[in-house]
Amino acid sequence: MGRKTHILDGDPPIEVALKRNPRARRFTLRVSRSGGTVSLSMPPFAREAEALSFLHDRAGWVRKHLSDAPGPRRPEIGGSFPVQGVERLVQAAHGRAARFRDGVLFMPEGPRGPVALTSLLKRMAREELAARCAVHARALGRSHGKITLRDTRSRWGSCSSRGDLMFCWRLIMAPTEVLDYVAAHEVAHLAHMDHSPAFWATCARLCPGYAAPRGWLKAQGSELLAWRFDSLP
Repeated sequence: MGRKTHILDGDPPIEVALKRNPRARRFTLRVSRSGGTVSLSMPPFAREAEALSFLHDRAGWVRKHLSDAPGPRRPEIGGSFPVQGVERLVQAAHGRAARFRDGVLFMPEGPRGPVALTSLLKRMAREELAARCAVHARALGRSHGKITLRDTRSRWGSCSSRGDLMFCWRLIMAPTEVLDYVAAHEVAHLAHMDHSPAFWATCARLCPGYAAPRGWLKAQGSELLAWRFDSLP
């Protein structure tokens, strides 16, 4: 079996992706709080019957985590949307570009409005992250490579062996101290490409009190991932 699906009976039925992981040593269940998807990873030579027994024994756990996950949300005119951790009013924009002015988000009307908003948020995220990375890199006495933005689901940032930095652009929706912590975290990897005590000491030097924003991401990061920006039908 490479990858297949199984339907977990109940109300409602739940589709579970079954996949073999060559490095796995045990069964692992994951529930995506952002997309509402469920996956079960298993060792390469495990029997499928054992995997399904493992899944059915934990059906209650799966349903609880799905019910706790935030539902998908869309930005809409007249509603509110988080920018830098503050709920901002969304108003209709003139023209096809989204703007952020005087604490208000202006989004074009029509099905392409959320797409235009995404472009604005990415620009804002790049500006903020570039500024914070520059500050932290100077404090560290290092220089970083290029900065790339993606819509990642499993990590908020990364640092390559060449010093290139990647960030999830949705961080612009989080409080500024959270974005700053992720920038400091990835810049700290320029000195320590691991999560050793030396790395965390560097992280604490660049971002004192980082435990609070790190905890915010663990507790509320899924709310950022729940927002959808694809074109309306």
